[in-house]
Amino acid sequence: MSRVYWDSMLFVYVFEGNPTFAPQVKAILDGMQRRGDVLCTSVFTLGEVLTGPRKFGQPADVMRARQFFVNSGRVELLPFSVETSDRYSVIRALTRVEPADAIHLASASEFGVELFLTNDKSLQKLSIAGIHFIAGLDGKIF
Repeated sequence: MSRVYWDSMLFVYVFEGNPTFAPQVKAILDGMQRRGDVLCTSVFTLGEVLTGPRKFGQPADVMRARQFFVNSGRVELLPFSVETSDRYSVIRALTRVEPADAIHLASASEFGVELFLTNDKSLQKLSIAGIHFIAGLDGKIF
């Protein structure tokens, strides 16, 4: 069993039914479930995922996303703590990572995830203390 952190876009692909990436992300989730991996992400992800439906006046989609993240038991929401903010500052000081990405990386780092999954190729090149592997959707991980 591994702890696998997803950045926001993986959830967005599934919730919005992205024809290119949603099937791939769903297949990854199926593989994780078969192995008993723990899906985790930052509470920040919930805010990012809710932005689109709120912007476009889709209250049913807001409720569906909140249900998935908060009540389904399918995802572990990692908090942004004082310790996480310290890791965030190190990541921002040592890399050219955007603030939102640094929040994700700091959260994953704080909780020692085995795998950080992202579709952002610039993040896939990084080595961040506390994260064993950073990989993209194009890898043969699952």
